[in-house]
Amino acid sequence: MNSFELLRVLATGALMLVALPAANAEGTFDIPAGARFNQDKLAKIGAFFDNEVATGKIPGAIVLIQQHGKPVYHQSFGVQDVGSKAPITDKTIFRLFSMTKAITAFVSVQLLQDGKFKLDDPVAKYIPSFANVKVGVEKKNEDGSKTLELVPPDRPMTMLDLMRHTSGITYGFYGDSLVRKAYASANLYAGDFDLAEFAERIAKLPLHNQPGALWQYGHSTDVLARIMEIVSGKPLLTIEREKLLDPLGMNDTRFLVTDPEKQKLLAQPMPNDSNFRVGRENDPTVVKKMEFASGGMVSTMADFSRFAQMLLNGGTFEGKTYLTPETFKLMTTDQVGPGSGVGRDYFYFPGDGFGFGLGLAIRTDPGNAKPPPPGSLGELKWDGASGCYFVIDRKQDMFFVLLEQTPTERQRIQRTLKQLVYEAMEN
Repeated sequence: MNSFELLRVLATGALMLVALPAANAEGTFDIPAGARFNQDKLAKIGAFFDNEVATGKIPGAIVLIQQHGKPVYHQSFGVQDVGSKAPITDKTIFRLFSMTKAITAFVSVQLLQDGKFKLDDPVAKYIPSFANVKVGVEKKNEDGSKTLELVPPDRPMTMLDLMRHTSGITYGFYGDSLVRKAYASANLYAGDFDLAEFAERIAKLPLHNQPGALWQYGHSTDVLARIMEIVSGKPLLTIEREKLLDPLGMNDTRFLVTDPEKQKLLAQPMPNDSNFRVGRENDPTVVKKMEFASGGMVSTMADFSRFAQMLLNGGTFEGKTYLTPETFKLMTTDQVGPGSGVGRDYFYFPGDGFGFGLGLAIRTDPGNAKPPPPGSLGELKWDGASGCYFVIDRKQDMFFVLLEQTPTERQRIQRTLKQLVYEAMEN
């Protein structure tokens, strides 16, 4: 799909651009453009993280805030491992978990830009097993028990469904629906398998909902990654290295860490906080075939900050264009908002006030909280189960990245950091 085709798709309404409402600044929400950082207020970030470390809640963390292409705050706290007590640096290696999705999504959009597939292509065009997939519908019996009825999909699952998480594919480690329980009991992660085998395992399971009906977090990104392999004729990491990682200089962003010297740089959670609650082990030092495109990558601040700056630039970095302006607009256009037909439930992880594009959450409105949480309209973000988190604020020409390994404390820490970042902004 070339840039003219992308613009045509946008214009015809096949993909919807949500009009951003005028925002009334309240609290720290939607600060007028041109804000600067107050260094005294930024010091509160350090005080917060120092206390987190001192009270034994986290081993350590590293935070980078960059505006207008230059760091305005860049600090590490604590240690990368309470056993070794090694300090955290820009080269410390963190498990990204679901922040991996952002990298996979970006490369998939590059392949879309190259014409390798179309958004309305049925998934079964590339993986025929998905032609036979059924949707699981819960039926309540007279005795109150529930049974699962399998019904045909109303329409085929498409590439767009995979990219915006509306395929009906889910995870088995959250929620208690019968389909999620089927995922949990399917032994999906058994043995040494690759993306091709994993996609076949997913195709044997029922969909949680009709394609396009609900934003549903799950293994859509892994099935997408398998199709990326099919249309490119190359393994996932090879594609990602050629299209993004190597040209961007992300030399330590990989699925495995096999070099003994690099293994010494791996950040570890607190010993009593080592279960990342994703239903499987995620040890990058254990060699395996599977490259989990939905959550298996590791990275460093030195690497991820380059990716974040490229997103802030709108798809360009150091003179190289990774996405055209038209394609970047497509990726960062809300695909699940009003008029899309996509529903939201308790597990809508982009959160209040956010839509979702082709792999990233997008701030579309202030949300329902009073006062609204901090941020700017158009903000891009994502995070992962290990606590890693990034925000791209193009209005303020700013991004921040948090790298940490603390599944238990992550949500509280992420909220606090964002509040402190925006409270430090002044016009």
